[in-house]
Amino acid sequence: DCAILIIAAGTGEFEAGISKDGQTREHCLLAFTLGVRQLIVAINKMDTTKWSEQRYEEIVKETKNFVKKVGYNPSSIPFVPISGWGGDNMLEESINMQWFKGWQKE
Repeated sequence: DCAILIIAAGTGEFEAGISKDGQTREHCLLAFTLGVRQLIVAINKMDTTKWSEQRYEEIVKETKNFVKKVGYNPSSIPFVPISGWGGDNMLEESINMQWFKGWQKE
């Protein structure tokens, strides 16, 4: 089994989701509790951050810290920046995030 965790990149949205009672935190914990050991993290709404690589990296760092506490191995989780609104990085490479070179696991 595999879960795709969709995280909103918007200012305030990510912070609310990862907070103590946030849905992002809850969904990640629920997936792990249900035995889902493979996780993909899609960081959505990158268009609202003006395609910011810095914001993406900030979210990746925070999320890796959190998923490790839940029980996942963060080095085995692929992260991908996307925009559902425009379809960026969903089916094809995005010209808006040329800094993203594909899924990389440690």
